[in-house]
Amino acid sequence: MWGACNADLYSEDDREIEVMEPVRVLNLFTIMNRGGAETMVMNYYRKINREKVQFDFLVHREEEGAYEQEIKELGGRIYRMPPMYPQNFSLYKKKIREFFEEHKEYKIIHSHMSELGYFALREAARQEIPVRICHAHSAPHEFDLKMLMRIYFKNRMLPYLTHMFTCGKEAGNYLYGKKNEDKFIQLNNAIETKKYRYDKKIDEQVRRELGLEKKFIVGHVGNLRKPKNHKFLINVFAKIYEKQNNAVLVLAGSGELETALRQQVKELELDDQVLFLGLREDIQRIMQCFDVFVFPSLFEGLPVTMIEAQASGNLSFISDRIPTQCCITDNVRILSLNETEEHWANEILKEGIKYKKKDMYKYIIKTGFDIEENAKWLEEFYINATEN
Repeated sequence: MWGACNADLYSEDDREIEVMEPVRVLNLFTIMNRGGAETMVMNYYRKINREKVQFDFLVHREEEGAYEQEIKELGGRIYRMPPMYPQNFSLYKKKIREFFEEHKEYKIIHSHMSELGYFALREAARQEIPVRICHAHSAPHEFDLKMLMRIYFKNRMLPYLTHMFTCGKEAGNYLYGKKNEDKFIQLNNAIETKKYRYDKKIDEQVRRELGLEKKFIVGHVGNLRKPKNHKFLINVFAKIYEKQNNAVLVLAGSGELETALRQQVKELELDDQVLFLGLREDIQRIMQCFDVFVFPSLFEGLPVTMIEAQASGNLSFISDRIPTQCCITDNVRILSLNETEEHWANEILKEGIKYKKKDMYKYIIKTGFDIEENAKWLEEFYINATEN
């Protein structure tokens, strides 16, 4: 029997057949674009048994997210709420109350909105929805005015949670506090390892497609937003290009900083050396062609992109602001953001020029970041949670 599944009985040839409905999990997101948390959830969604567990999504933007069409194809439902802006809080509280009053079918709420899930989780508790999960995906380091609001909401949110999920220890400590470490449930940012396994033929094919044969390719995958630290990355690349004139920088991702970053590239006279690929649905192919992967983020949780990069056999250079839990192979080098762009460039070239890619498939499987087993665990968790 599957937890809170709905059962209908009907007769066929004088036999009673029980038709079981899947447990429907309501996932809360801002928008279902190709960010790290969204990609991680989609990896799980594709692999769970959707006859037993089905995902629906409550999003907070009117525009369609990149994953919405696939969600519908997989059988998921998409609902929309107004954005979570301070001037909208009163409207939002009214709308979320009405939503749960109308949708009594949900027994599991899984929020991926950090402390901004507070209003929804509080209302879910008031309406006695039994399983209320918050999921920590990142750990901001910078203090700004928004941080005051974050601290206020995350402290008020805790009493309404039944489960504290996290991608890693640091993200969990930020959102729930160290005193709750024994309650953390770590769900790995798992990937479909076979899709990222290094293949020299694909490497060569992508290079031809992009016109980058015989180039030293510095790669990065991530939304073009401040936490990813692209301004620093481009300055590092400028130093690399001074020393290695066949170097190119390939950026996969989109975001609000694209115009500013393109202007930076233009001012550095690197227009022909920096490729903005935008959003891509074939990241597993694009990563095959990188010679090095550079990820100088200001903060992260446990980035799924880093697992993908290692699965692709890339030598990765990451900032010291990224949790070391993501270093699951010996192909990762950690550099301080206090060091100069020149230092980063020298370190990247010192190892990157002579590095030869290798098959990392067995390493990823061994460390528990393959999606198959993780998806089975999550599926069973949801089913069992509704039974208890």
